Amino acid sequence: MPPSAADVRRLARLARIALSDEEIAATQAQLDRVFDLIERLQAVDTAGVEPMTHPQPMELRLRPDEVTETDRREDYQRVAPAVERGLYLVPKVIE
Repeated sequence: MPPSAADVRRLARLARIALSDEEIAATQAQLDRVFDLIERLQAVDTAGVEPMTHPQPMELRLRPDEVTETDRREDYQRVAPAVERGLYLVPKVIE
């Protein structure tokens, strides 16, 4: 069912977009084409088709999960204004 001019006006108002009458007619035609495409896509039988993450077969390039940085927590907390039991203390901002 193609969108009416009233539907397009309502969508434009919700999106805070000002459209002239010519733009409304053009938008109606564009939306109608989009809805037709959606209907054609929904009509395709996809039973038995396995979902894919990418249209071409790909493998993720993974690196070994190794620690590459040293633990510098003590160094960072030494210069912090307030620390207690390994946690940074910050002022309360919500009353």
